[in-house]
Amino acid sequence: MKLDILAITAHPDDVELCCAGTLLSQIALGKKVGIIDLTRGELGTRGTPEGRIQEGKDAAEILGITVRENVGLADGFFVNDEAHQKAIIPFIRKYQPDIVITNAITDRHPDHGRGGQLVAESCFYSGLRMIKTYDEAGNEQEAWRPKQVFHAIQDRFIQPDFIVDITDFHDKKIEAVRAFKSQFHIPEYKGEGEPQSYISTPEFLEFIIARAREMGHAVGVTFGEGFTTSRRLGVKDISVFI
Repeated sequence: MKLDILAITAHPDDVELCCAGTLLSQIALGKKVGIIDLTRGELGTRGTPEGRIQEGKDAAEILGITVRENVGLADGFFVNDEAHQKAIIPFIRKYQPDIVITNAITDRHPDHGRGGQLVAESCFYSGLRMIKTYDEAGNEQEAWRPKQVFHAIQDRFIQPDFIVDITDFHDKKIEAVRAFKSQFHIPEYKGEGEPQSYISTPEFLEFIIARAREMGHAVGVTFGEGFTTSRRLGVKDISVFI
């Protein structure tokens, strides 16, 4: 299945937090969208890796996304090297996305900046035909390089290169975030003996909403999501801007 957009991020719930509204907006335009989680989030303070995989499936159902896979890299300990790039390239070649969205270029969590760089470089190397990879059936894959790699803005503020209006999709985005019951402030979640974490406080979800308002305000809409890119953007129709 060829996808138009593939979001590849470090942890289950990264996509929901930083670009779910954008994915929803593109699905509404008829785009084919998928998600790849690099790790199972096994170092998370709360929940279990198995539970987070299920929460990811629940969130994908809310978003209307049928493709969600996990690379299975080690949470907290993956690095940007040949072995890890070659673990990601098969997914890029499998789905042949035109656009890849990944983690912020730098952020509070070290996995985010490292994951963003790992994915960006994997997208480049995926276009080199001399790098051989194989699909699940053992067939050699065709080289494929996405046209654009966009880095979402997550915990720490980064000046965006562009902002997507997600006003019509913000409520659904928050619903998808809340699917990760073990991670965020969901009163009905009963985590026996689990400690409070940075992201499990009521204030953290309020911050996520405030960040979307901040981004939206910058372009004259209610809610937005910001992105950076290392490659200049070009348009054929200047009327696309809001």
